[in-house]
Amino acid sequence: MATVALTKENFEEIVAGDGLTVVDFWASWCGPCRAFAPTFEKVSESTPDVVFAKVDTEAEVDLAQAFDIQSIPTLMLVRDGVVVFSQPGALPEAALVDLIKQAQGLDMSEVKQKIAENQPKG
Repeated sequence: MATVALTKENFEEIVAGDGLTVVDFWASWCGPCRAFAPTFEKVSESTPDVVFAKVDTEAEVDLAQAFDIQSIPTLMLVRDGVVVFSQPGALPEAALVDLIKQAQGLDMSEVKQKIAENQPKG
């Protein structure tokens, strides 16, 4: 599967639903971002059941600010509308594949229950 350009306009449609979305926050001037791009693309092609999306932080400043992106590249994994991983830095192919498998193996009802338990009562 090819990567999808993620924008403020299509964010909810692509990320909020069920399933796993791997998001790469990047910019064209960023050397590490450009170096990571082929790995991101290769893993996207070998993992057709996962959505791979890229956010150009220069064009989508609001999205980058909404997720408090401080450095790029930053990878974020969203499963069933919940951010389950977010970390700056590029990953080697094997680490990215392993991270995706871990996210796919999460018990999301347990994750959502823990989130609910940590919400302030009010």
